[in-house]
Amino acid sequence: MSGYARDPGASALLTDFYQLTMMKSYFERGLTDLAAFEFFVRKLPPTRNFFVAAGLAQVIEFLQNLHFTVAELDWLARQPGFGREFIDQLATLRFTGAVDAMPEGTLFFCDEPILRVMAPLPQAQLVETRLVALLHFSSLVASKAARCVLAAPGKLLVDFGLRRAHGAEAGLLAARASYLAGFAGSATVLAGKRFAIPLYGTMAHSFVQAHSHESDAFLDFARGHPENTTLLIDTYDTEAGARKVVALIPQLRSEGIKVKAVRLDSGDLAAHAHKVRRILDDGGCAEIRIFASGGLDEYELEKLSAAPIDGFGVGTSLVTSSDAPGLDCAYKLVEYAGVARRKRSEGKANWPGRKQVFRSSAGDLLGLESERHSGVPLLVPAMRAGRRVAPQPTLEAIRAHAHEQLAWLPQGLRRLTPAEQPYRVEVSDALRALADEVDRRGA
Repeated sequence: MSGYARDPGASALLTDFYQLTMMKSYFERGLTDLAAFEFFVRKLPPTRNFFVAAGLAQVIEFLQNLHFTVAELDWLARQPGFGREFIDQLATLRFTGAVDAMPEGTLFFCDEPILRVMAPLPQAQLVETRLVALLHFSSLVASKAARCVLAAPGKLLVDFGLRRAHGAEAGLLAARASYLAGFAGSATVLAGKRFAIPLYGTMAHSFVQAHSHESDAFLDFARGHPENTTLLIDTYDTEAGARKVVALIPQLRSEGIKVKAVRLDSGDLAAHAHKVRRILDDGGCAEIRIFASGGLDEYELEKLSAAPIDGFGVGTSLVTSSDAPGLDCAYKLVEYAGVARRKRSEGKANWPGRKQVFRSSAGDLLGLESERHSGVPLLVPAMRAGRRVAPQPTLEAIRAHAHEQLAWLPQGLRRLTPAEQPYRVEVSDALRALADEVDRRGA
């Protein structure tokens, strides 16, 4: 994210304490050779058939700006256990490594690395916490948003989640992640400024309540926003509100004002939408669209997809990924000093070595980076020597890529229910052989 002077997410101290204690020991013991770490998701939540990769742009920006400020170092020097020699090493620390990653918007599955960091061990270790936080959250929300897109094909979807997000950064990143996954825009104004995401907004019930008459509220709002008039009609009585809008249309048209939509935010949305649609059509207002919000998620969107509703605002369920609020993900060491490494903990073993994902019509093959297989290799160079290898793709380009990925998704994986046949991910013989070799070698 931009604005690093005021953004706590830019601070090198926004990390777990053990990252610093390990770094100190690495420096003291000379453990500074090249290390490779990979970020992946171990298993699918019951309500997920796929994931959408997101957050790479923020990861790269963080890595390119990584440093400890003088104030941070002065504070750390006053903490027990960190001597002057270690503080001096931190003062010159910059990320000098390489990153390979799946482009944002790419669909991925269990055990497939979506990002690999190759850097001197202390650097690669320090960035773990921030990278996991960025990739986990953005991919979580992008995956949730993609399910909403699939559940309501052809509908306009808008992120309404900032006020229920778990913090300001979460709200901003959710706006970006949902937009790249196919949402039309966001109500979060700063997301419009920072990411050029289209902004959508209507009016609140308080605006209507502040007027003595509902019709006066509609007139005042329409006159104040003649190019973007969406009227909230359910403050008192939804159908009565719709009739008031119809009654005002001749006057508004004479003033050159066009009402784009009415918004429903409560009650039985499908039933209200049918009644409101009939009132609008009978009143000669067929061009006015219906927009709905209020506690929606992909399951509700699927139920409402046949109702005469043109668009939806999705909030809490999106920014919190309420049905699957966390992923079993990890950032694990897979190689150090040219030697493949592997964690073998019960239930948490990972594949060793630097890996690549090869995608073909038959499914995905998880193999070693050095292997050559048919299919498209999904991890591509993103950073070398601490800098980008290419300009950051526009958010529109990422969004187009995500759209192509969702169009490719097999039909059985597009449903909201668990797929009868999970997506096929095979492991290459060479990777299995390397795992056996690492196991025989022992710790």
